[in-house]
Amino acid sequence: MELFLEIGVAQLNKAGEELCGDTIETAGNNESKIVVLADGLGSGVKANILSGLTSKIAANMLEGGCSIDEVIEALAQTLPVCEVRGLAYSTFSISQVMPDGSLYLAEYDNPPAVIIKDDAVQSAKRESREVASRRIYESHLKLLEGDWVVLVSDGVLHAGIGGVWNLGWGWDRIAEYTRSLAATDISAQELAEGLVAVCDKLYNSKPGDDTSAVALRVRQRRELTVMVGPPADRDADAKVVRKFLGSPGKKAVCGGTTGNIVARETGEQLTVDLSSMDPRIPPVGNLAGIDLICEGILTLTYTLERLKEEFVAGTVGSAGLPRKLQWKRDGVSRLLSALLEADEIRFMVGRALNPAHQSSEMPANLALKHRVVEDIAALLEKMDKRVSVSYT
Repeated sequence: MELFLEIGVAQLNKAGEELCGDTIETAGNNESKIVVLADGLGSGVKANILSGLTSKIAANMLEGGCSIDEVIEALAQTLPVCEVRGLAYSTFSISQVMPDGSLYLAEYDNPPAVIIKDDAVQSAKRESREVASRRIYESHLKLLEGDWVVLVSDGVLHAGIGGVWNLGWGWDRIAEYTRSLAATDISAQELAEGLVAVCDKLYNSKPGDDTSAVALRVRQRRELTVMVGPPADRDADAKVVRKFLGSPGKKAVCGGTTGNIVARETGEQLTVDLSSMDPRIPPVGNLAGIDLICEGILTLTYTLERLKEEFVAGTVGSAGLPRKLQWKRDGVSRLLSALLEADEIRFMVGRALNPAHQSSEMPANLALKHRVVEDIAALLEKMDKRVSVSYT
């Protein structure tokens, strides 16, 4: 299976500030995945603007094929050094990962990245050189499945200064704590949130600086295929089911009739899981070889509603939502959990009409199965997931 770069992000604003002075920008194409963590000078609005410009310029230029020298030249011309303090208006860490796992790191006045390989902190060979009067440090590594790269701003480094630790948390302690978290098989988002949660405690919930952590985890790509409704041609049932069963990754079926078709073609028995009963949502089913079988249009409609709510609330990328969903048994929670867990989702949407959904007593939107699926797909794409919709 194709390796995937999972990214988790967590931040704290400096106490009393509405905006974070650190900015994290991601970009990518078929050539590479780019992550930039920029730390603007000072805090508040000014720092936010400076770090935002830095991260956006760097990410867009690298995505467009520019070299790091060209990026730094552009940044030097756009954001000069502060004449009063003699400091750059924004520092940065840049991570660029190629499809073959090759990692390029460029760091300017930010704490060194924490790299975890084989459950151990690895010291990357950093080479320094001067570009446009800026001293940058570069590293080249080969990432494998299970490796971690964690970028932090100096707000993480200085957490606890003058309190728990005179000189702050410090890089060595941060690296060891990161290693201990990575050893527990958590997600990138959980690791980033875990680091920042410790910083919040060390700051006594009054951060003395903007605090950011970006966790990059290399793992297998998670794939999901969702079969929604029967194909328009009944004679195509066997062919469509074979294609569905032959798809990689997890498999979900939406629709009672569709579930019966899959059961018939596989020769397995479809049973109903009454423990998943919910006042609004029909129960799910069980079928050997299928990860989830749920009712069709109602479940999809409520899943879309829930996805919209979580997206607007900004919780779709948090570590808390998957943890909350994993204990739910109803069809909507389980489908939503499967969609959020997957990196690549394929919808196979049948064109057969269900007479029940054409009744004048049914809400008009329930007849729009295709629209519901397309709306779900559009939201998932906004979450940087690879999504495709095909019709049968």
